[in-house]
Amino acid sequence: MKDVRITHVGGPTVLLEAAGWRILTDPTFDVPGRRYSFGWGTSSRKLTGPAIAAEDVGPVDVVLLSHHHHADNLDDTGRGLLQEAGTVITTVPGAHRLQGRCRGLRPWQQTTLTAPAGSARQDLTITATPCRHGPRFSRPLAGAVVGFALSWPTQEHGVLWMSGDTVLCDAVREVPARMSVDTVLLHLGAVRFPVTGRAHYSFTATEAVELCSLLRPRTIIPVHYEGWGHFHEGRAEVERAFARAPLGLSERLHWLPLPPSRSAVDLKTTTRE
Repeated sequence: MKDVRITHVGGPTVLLEAAGWRILTDPTFDVPGRRYSFGWGTSSRKLTGPAIAAEDVGPVDVVLLSHHHHADNLDDTGRGLLQEAGTVITTVPGAHRLQGRCRGLRPWQQTTLTAPAGSARQDLTITATPCRHGPRFSRPLAGAVVGFALSWPTQEHGVLWMSGDTVLCDAVREVPARMSVDTVLLHLGAVRFPVTGRAHYSFTATEAVELCSLLRPRTIIPVHYEGWGHFHEGRAEVERAFARAPLGLSERLHWLPLPPSRSAVDLKTTTRE
């Protein structure tokens, strides 16, 4: 995908520069070390800090917020950035809760950001895509989540799609059936919590391979796989799964660099989640 710059801040947080817009996804900028409650007896500790401090991100035109109610997707510092962004696009419940300049979208709803007259920007169309943030019937516990597909007039080969926190289910399989995807940002990590056993709440590496076999994107970018104690699969598991994948998918896998200087807490004291 040409004329797109993607910077991985950490976890699910990415700065996208595309079609003249600066787009921030799921802003998480708190320092590491704190344990956050996710409700219903679940919690996790943040292990590493952001690659870029919130004050160094620069102006943000749009925040794409897959969901507002989990701190690994929106933390305290990230909430402060919402006030400075031109537009926040999220779930319908999230828009009601956050208010301000928020647009709430249901799965498969669209909104278009119109380029200002005389600017170098292009109109940007954002389509919300379905997610299921856990096992079947987990919606009352896990809440509403959406992914986002971005398109603009000069885009080639398909949309840029951010999966959001989801497992592989029939609703997510609709994405390759309904749109052509050039670049995908996959929320991985195989999130699990002791209280719910082996149930997982984000893509496993195996699910990611199955989905990408359907999508056949030109570029696959993993995010949401490091920096938190509730992630149970990291880069090594993803690379092993894609090494066995058909269709040359491993050659399309691209890891965005995370600066080694990021502050981190001692893993030995934070792995019991």
